[in-house]
This record gives sequence, structure tokens and C-alpha cells, in this order.
Amino acid sequence: MPAVTPPQPDTTRPALPLVIRPEHPEDGPAVERLHARAFGPGRFARTAFRLREGAEPLPDLSFVARVGTFLAGSVRIGPAQAGGRALLALGPLTVDPSFERRGIGSALMRTSLDAARNAGHGLVILVGDRPYYGRFGFVPVPPGRLTLPGPVDPARFLWLELTDGAAQAVGGIVAGGSP
Repeated sequence: MPAVTPPQPDTTRPALPLVIRPEHPEDGPAVERLHARAFGPGRFARTAFRLREGAEPLPDLSFVARVGTFLAGSVRIGPAQAGGRALLALGPLTVDPSFERRGIGSALMRTSLDAARNAGHGLVILVGDRPYYGRFGFVPVPPGRLTLPGPVDPARFLWLELTDGAAQAVGGIVAGGSP
């Protein structure tokens, strides 16, 4: 398999006065508008969206990126479970198209994953591009270990152990929410 070079931040643009902070309840409408701009109405039919149905994002693991008063990006992590074991489901990670390639997504990912590690969580799953998420340590879920509530390209179904051995005992059907 050829090596894939991850996208690099655009250094030709000036640095942004970026503020990353926990998502607040009043951010909800702006985050939903961002998701609509980035993913369109088809997002509701995707397996990753179906996984998150009924499971609210965890406030201590979900963050927004602001440039002034503009919401430029968002990352959410919510509870999930498989085989009676708790895990986390990351997504969506969204950056406003006008702010892409400036490192906002990477900053949101690092902030959210660090918060999950510091809170003692063991395993995070997501559906996404391996070249992008691989740089944060995500790898494909081994075939047959976990099943999502709908079709997904197995190469896009990824996980990351936040603590050593957290994936060893996890298997079964993934559902949103806590066990």
C-alpha cells in the first residue's frame, strides 16, 4: 500500500485568533447549521449518524473552535457500547469549508482525545477517512469484532485505544448510549 501524505495546514494564510473551548448548550444551533453546510441532508441516512441517534454528546469531550464570534469547527464524542462494554463514538468532526486546511480539525481532535484520555476512557470508534484519522492513531477495526447499525466500508470503520488493552475484550453490535 503506498504511503499517504496527510493534508498539511495552509501556511499561506494568516494565523487565526482561534479559541477552542467545550461546547456549550447555546452552541447547539450553530453546530447543527455547521453540520448542515458540511454534510447536507444526506447525513441523516449515514450509519455514523444512526449510531449517534439517542446518545447526546458528552459535554466534557465535545468542543467547538471559534474565530471571533464565528463557529469555525466542532467535534463531538458520545457514549456507545458493544457487548455490554462502554466505549466512545467520535463524530462528527466538522470544520466550516471556509476555514479548512488551517489545522482546526487537528486541534479539535487533539483536544477531544486528550480530554477522553484524561477522563480515563479506554476506546474510541469512528467512521472516517483512514489517511486523516490514522495520524491520530486510529486503525481499522479488525473484521468481525464490531458491527455497526448499518452498512459501512470496513476500511472506514476505525478505533483508537486510549489505554493499552482497551480493545481486547470489546466485541459485538455497537449501539449508542451507555451499557
